[in-house]
Amino acid sequence: MFGIPGKQAVTITDRAAAQIAKLMAKDGHQGLRIGVKKGGCAGMEYTMDYVDEVNPLDEVVEQSGARVMIAPMAQMFLFGTEIDYEVSLLESGFKFKNPNVVDACGCGESIKFDESLTKSD
Repeated sequence: MFGIPGKQAVTITDRAAAQIAKLMAKDGHQGLRIGVKKGGCAGMEYTMDYVDEVNPLDEVVEQSGARVMIAPMAQMFLFGTEIDYEVSLLESGFKFKNPNVVDACGCGESIKFDESLTKSD
């Protein structure tokens, strides 16, 4: 939808691909759908849901047995994002390195995008 020919909408690190593939295999899901929704103190939040059926309007990125679908409304917000999976002593989870984010809340759970992406004329 918002892609550049020959370039994937998002990139997935090897750690993230391994974790997504593991989650897909666990319960037989078709992949992981990533999106954004209004919420949080900075204005927007990422969403992640297991998918049992691929929506034909989703942007699909596949790598090393992992499949990520980007919801149509989220494609312009996520273009250029790197998805990683980090493990530390206190937590583990997916991390988004998104060049479209201009601000985030202190806890890192919500984000703010460049206003030119969120305006609808």
